[in-house]
Amino acid sequence: MPIVAHTELPTFARLRAEGQTILDPDRALHQDIRELHIGLLNIMPDAALAATERQFFRLINESNQIAQFYVHPFTLDGLERSQAARAHIARYYEPFDRIREEGLDALIITGANVTHPDLAQEPFWGPLIEVIDWSLANVTSTLCSCLATHAVLQFRYGQRRRPLPAKRWGVYVHRVVSRGHPLVNDVNTRFDVPHSRFNEISREQFDAAGLHVLAESEEAGVHLAVSEDGFRLVFFQGHPEYDTVSLLKEYKREVGRFVAGDRPDYPPFPENYIRLRDRAVLDEHRDRILASLAIGRPVPEVPEDRIAAGLDNTWHDTAEGVVGNWMGKIYQITNSNRRLPFMDGVDPADPLDLGLSPPLVPRP
Repeated sequence: MPIVAHTELPTFARLRAEGQTILDPDRALHQDIRELHIGLLNIMPDAALAATERQFFRLINESNQIAQFYVHPFTLDGLERSQAARAHIARYYEPFDRIREEGLDALIITGANVTHPDLAQEPFWGPLIEVIDWSLANVTSTLCSCLATHAVLQFRYGQRRRPLPAKRWGVYVHRVVSRGHPLVNDVNTRFDVPHSRFNEISREQFDAAGLHVLAESEEAGVHLAVSEDGFRLVFFQGHPEYDTVSLLKEYKREVGRFVAGDRPDYPPFPENYIRLRDRAVLDEHRDRILASLAIGRPVPEVPEDRIAAGLDNTWHDTAEGVVGNWMGKIYQITNSNRRLPFMDGVDPADPLDLGLSPPLVPRP
């Protein structure tokens, strides 16, 4: 069954308008179907807060129909927020104290924008560690996205992310490198994933931490990995949740930053994403912007709709498969009672109890 609209969060209405099936709570109460309660720790900045909600809600809703999914968004104290974002969070998000009291079956932690080279200097560092430590003791599995992956690798495994020579930005081919793991069971063995980051954790660092890499790219590096027990922590370094137009909107924002003088260079195109003829359109648009700036005239808008019509989404089906496998395994090993983390007689830290294939062995 699909996600249950158990609050008035606007994301539910947005997904319904897209044609997705969203279950009303009254109908959900009259169905004899298991519930899975999934936390969404959203630490994205205000401009991406609602979009990130929609992306992960959509991915959960489309990926697996085995249960009624209750998604519980929350965030961290100490993050700088606008008045509108604070109002949205106060009305629709849950406090972590309530999440901790009532429990979760699974947890997703989003990426975030940072301002310090050392993640330990970020205002979310302490609260994030508190959430992750709690999840490791009380939640069946936690999925870390991008920045959250880098944070966990730093504070739990002593592996600090390293700056890239240039921003890794685009859509890249990946291959499954461990076909025996249930997260990649029956998904495409070759698939695309968007990336957007200035830093990375290398394959060598994942190996040094004793983590198990499931999918990687020759161009973009590791995308999907799991903790040494095979399931308790799942790591995304890319952004499979992205919408088709997410990188285009990011490109548009970067053009705006250039026009405002917040970046010195005109942004390059995201790699492997925009068609050649549309690049020509954007090259012409760049020339018009530069000419307008030179004579002090208002700059033309990026022709977003025209470019969006030619974009292809080559990653979402595999993302659905991986997340569906993740939730399917959680469904198998969690107790049927509401939000109790583990099934009697099953040790989630034991790869054999999880049904995982060797060589998933604990780190020494």
